[in-house]
Amino acid sequence: MPQVEKPKKKSKEKRPTRDEAILEEIGERLVEAKEEENEVILSVWGLDETVTGRIVELDARTKLVHVQKHGEITKVPFMDIMQVRNPE
Repeated sequence: MPQVEKPKKKSKEKRPTRDEAILEEIGERLVEAKEEENEVILSVWGLDETVTGRIVELDARTKLVHVQKHGEITKVPFMDIMQVRNPE
């Protein structure tokens, strides 16, 4: 009887690891942008496009950052945020 090969598991690409200092800086920039109601540009792991808008909530329980632009809210996982920039 011929042996049937099991389908190979597709390995999901892993998020790059960042050290505590980088994560802390990202967190500080997010808090500052929320307090000052500044617009930010977030580079998000796994997304081809950046997320732009004002931070309206930093949810510590779900670890989601709520970004609002034109009335629409995008929820971004904190650990997926690779970079926080100010619009030029």
